[in-house]
Amino acid sequence: MARKLRIEYPGAIYHVLNRGDRRESIFRDDVDHQVFLATLNDACIKADWQIHAYCLMGNHFHLVVETPRGNLVSGMKWFLGTYTLRFNRRHGLSGHLFSGRYKSLLVEPDQPDYLRTVCEYVHLNPVRAQLLTSADLLQSYPWSSYPAYLEGPRGRPAWLRVDRVLGGMGIPADTVAGRRQFAQSMEARRQDDDPEKYAGIRRGWCWGDESFRKELLARMDGGAVGGPSGDAIRESAFEKAERLLKAELARLGWSEEDLAARRKGDSAKVCIAQKLRSETTMTLKWIADHLRMGTASSLANLLAARRNSTGKPPAPVAAPIKEGRATLRGRTGRGRAARA
Repeated sequence: MARKLRIEYPGAIYHVLNRGDRRESIFRDDVDHQVFLATLNDACIKADWQIHAYCLMGNHFHLVVETPRGNLVSGMKWFLGTYTLRFNRRHGLSGHLFSGRYKSLLVEPDQPDYLRTVCEYVHLNPVRAQLLTSADLLQSYPWSSYPAYLEGPRGRPAWLRVDRVLGGMGIPADTVAGRRQFAQSMEARRQDDDPEKYAGIRRGWCWGDESFRKELLARMDGGAVGGPSGDAIRESAFEKAERLLKAELARLGWSEEDLAARRKGDSAKVCIAQKLRSETTMTLKWIADHLRMGTASSLANLLAARRNSTGKPPAPVAAPIKEGRATLRGRTGRGRAARA
């Protein structure tokens, strides 16, 4: 199976997660944690990354990373490869440390609530893993960026940005009072931690509003990049097919009523079906339903007959049966595609 490509562009923000091979530990002691953070520091310098949050757990890690240069893939290749070499050297090992490819969730950068929520999710990981008791403050877990948020700027790594998360929580400045307000807000969120609130972060491929999702799908459809998940690929294919179908109807001057009035084997319908079949990944059933061409097997027979015809030019495009601007209404399947 071909490897799925990543969406990369300058200024993209990702929630990145990776686990140890066979879910084994990637941090055996405190020195491993320190080596990981030192390697992250090196990666940020090399790739010009900015980190909004991180959390190191026993067998996995979370990063919220911003890539001003649009270089997640090359940066992660160096980062994970270098940490693996350093870990293996320390422990006299060889071979893989991480399990397959890392997961990356694109986070909308322009709406502060999305970045704030994903960083909150990362910082609350030790609570969900029950590594802290109810009496422990969240800052007592040392291997996340949360304690650094509560320190002044001089106590933080240069690559750790706190301003956008603080701003997303309505905290105007990185001051002692602002950091105190941040700690109070996080302790309150800890007490009201609803797992369903973060379902989209755990299961999705992007975290943002509908316009952000459509923008990403447009980038994918442009051919420069591919999708990070099967869901994204299916959604992109669906929207491309709808766009092609609308364009063909507009070219013919057909409304959807015109489409329904034409016979199932209409030569223009067969031409459109062939175009959709060759330029998208939509199924025969989807194409037959949207072109009002009966069953998938009937459409398959029509396409086969067209392919097998010899000595004939392509079927002519039918003239419109009435004038007017084409529209495509109803039966778009949006709900089903969105749930895929």
